[in-house]
Amino acid sequence: MASIYIHIPYCRQACYYCNFHFSTSLQTKSELLDALHLELIHRKNYLSGEKISTIYFGGGTPSLLEVDEIKKIIETIDRNYNLEWDKMEITLEANPDDLKKEKIQDLYSAGINRLSIGVQSFFDTDLKTLHRIHNAEQSHQCIQEAQQSGFDNITIDLIYGVQNQSDDIWMQNLETLKNYNLPHFSAYALTIEPKTAFEKMIRQGKITGTDDDQAARQFLVLQQWANEQNYLAYEISNYCKPGHFSKHNTGYWLGEKYLGAGPSAHSFNTHSRQWNIANNTKYIQSVKNNDPYYEMETLSDISQYNEYVMTSLRTMWGCDISLIRDRFGLAFANEITKSSLRYVSDNLLFKKDHKLLLTLAGKLLADNIISGLFILNDNDL
Repeated sequence: MASIYIHIPYCRQACYYCNFHFSTSLQTKSELLDALHLELIHRKNYLSGEKISTIYFGGGTPSLLEVDEIKKIIETIDRNYNLEWDKMEITLEANPDDLKKEKIQDLYSAGINRLSIGVQSFFDTDLKTLHRIHNAEQSHQCIQEAQQSGFDNITIDLIYGVQNQSDDIWMQNLETLKNYNLPHFSAYALTIEPKTAFEKMIRQGKITGTDDDQAARQFLVLQQWANEQNYLAYEISNYCKPGHFSKHNTGYWLGEKYLGAGPSAHSFNTHSRQWNIANNTKYIQSVKNNDPYYEMETLSDISQYNEYVMTSLRTMWGCDISLIRDRFGLAFANEITKSSLRYVSDNLLFKKDHKLLLTLAGKLLADNIISGLFILNDNDL
């Protein structure tokens, strides 16, 4: 299985926490979409003819596009790639304020069969803190209308650890999610990323940073609640009812190939990684002139190993030491076995059927544990 990711780099308003590439000006939208079609045509051999089973419109805010613009992108992909239509998952990220009833119905007719709605919170106080453009009522309305329009594959994003977000409000967010009986949701701890409005405001002393104790406490509440509601915590930030995994994101975590099109989009074909220019104007001109618009890194065995450790340990399937031995060699398998011992001893990792998995306590420290298992150079082997 392989996937295609489409990056739409436009938003109506900048959220204070976001460090993704986007512009709040839509002046270049038409030109950029022309360049996007060209890129998809130019790179049709990147995935070596493999069958494509997922298309994901991310951003930015892809729901800013007209339905006809989305349809044309799907048609360009269909003409140039080997699509597995009987298994196809086509996801559109959307802001609640963009999803009016008629547009939802048109998206469904256009072939979008999965909606990822950026709710973030069902409380206006949180939304104002995050500088979201929509309000809570719009979130309720768009979920209800999407369900009524035939969408049964809906996921929403929620954020915990928001400044001044009480544990009670976080629990009410989860209970609201429960009432909608959605098959999937993602929940992220608020993090202060470089070059974001939050980071600047903290430097200027206008606001305080995030509270690690609050985030950890709300994460544990989330884990218990998800387990009680029969949601599988199949990745640290992603939860689904049995059988409702995100096929697209699961492909990332399992190391499958994907092509990313659009400014700042990344691509991966198992032995190399590419990333596009994160500048709309330069991307447009470079694609049109057939100039280089991406950089490429050939992945060494150590880089591929580290990538596998990073993605696999975040999932419920864990990091398979037998797979590491077969794919990378005995020295790699011996090294992770040795380096994992201290985390097993501290009850942050556990071993089951030749696989390493994070404990609940380990999930709170996942980034540190994963980086502690990385191999830095040949001397580590």
